[in-house]
Amino acid sequence: MNTTPEALARQVIDAQLAAAGWVVQDRAEMNRTASLGVAVREFPLANGPCDYLLIVAGKACGVIEAKPAGTTLSGVTEQARGYQPQPQQALARWSDPLRFDYQGSGTEILFSDRVDPLHRSRRVFAFHRPETLHEWLKSGSSLRARLTDMPPLIIDGLRDCQVEAIEGLEASLGSDRPRAFVRMATGAGKTFTAATLAYRLLAHADARRILFLVDRNNLGRQTLKEFQTYRPPGTGRLFTELYNVQRLGAAGLDPPAKVVISTIQRVFAQLTGTELSEED
Repeated sequence: MNTTPEALARQVIDAQLAAAGWVVQDRAEMNRTASLGVAVREFPLANGPCDYLLIVAGKACGVIEAKPAGTTLSGVTEQARGYQPQPQQALARWSDPLRFDYQGSGTEILFSDRVDPLHRSRRVFAFHRPETLHEWLKSGSSLRARLTDMPPLIIDGLRDCQVEAIEGLEASLGSDRPRAFVRMATGAGKTFTAATLAYRLLAHADARRILFLVDRNNLGRQTLKEFQTYRPPGTGRLFTELYNVQRLGAAGLDPPAKVVISTIQRVFAQLTGTELSEED
C-alpha cells in the first residue's frame, strides 16, 4: 500500500469527497454522468494533470490541488488556479476558466470562486456538495458578488441607530469583511434591526438561510414573535408570509426555512448528535 504523505492525504480527501456526495473515479474509468457530482483523479489539463477534476451535471467546473498534511495551503493557491483545460480540449465545461478551485491536505481545505469580486481562497469546513455548486453554477453569480450591489435602505420607521447599524453591516459585507459586530443599547430595537437586515439579505442578496442564535429559550420565543409581526418596508406583508421562519427543535432543520432561530445548545446537539440540556 502506498503510504507516502501525498497518498495518505488523497485517501482522506477521497473520503471527504464521498461524504459530501461526490463519486470519486480514476481517469481510466471516468463516467462524467455517473452522478450529479463526479471527482476524477489525475485528469490531464493544459499544464499537466490536476489532482482532481470536479464535474457537476456532466460538465467540468473546478479542480482540487491535494497536498500532504502540514503543507501551507495558501502557498499553492496559484498552482490550483493554473489548472485549466486547453482551449480546444474536448471537455464539456461550465466556463473558461473553470470557476472553482480547492486546495486540500486532508486536515485543511481552502476554496475560491472566480465570480467573487475579490478572488481569494478562504477556509471551509468541508468540500461543498455537488447540489450546492450546481445551484451556484446555474445562478451565474455568488453571494459575495450580490452583496456589493444592495439597493438603498428604506429608512421609513427606522431609528437613526438602526439605519447606522444596517448600512454599516452591509458596507462591511460588501467589502468582503464578513465578520462584523453591532453594539446597540438596551431598548434600541436590536431584533427589529436584525429582522430588517435578514429580509434584505434574503430578498436582495439571495442568501440561502440565516441562523439567529440566542442563549436562552425565552429569547428564542421572543425573537420568533418579532419576526412574525415584522412587515418589511414596501412589501405590505408579514415577514412570515414571505419566508419560512423556524425555531430549531429536536425534529431538526426544516429545509424550506429561511430563518432558523436556535439556542447555542440546540445547534450543538444538531451538529454532534449529542443531546445537551438547554441549561448547560
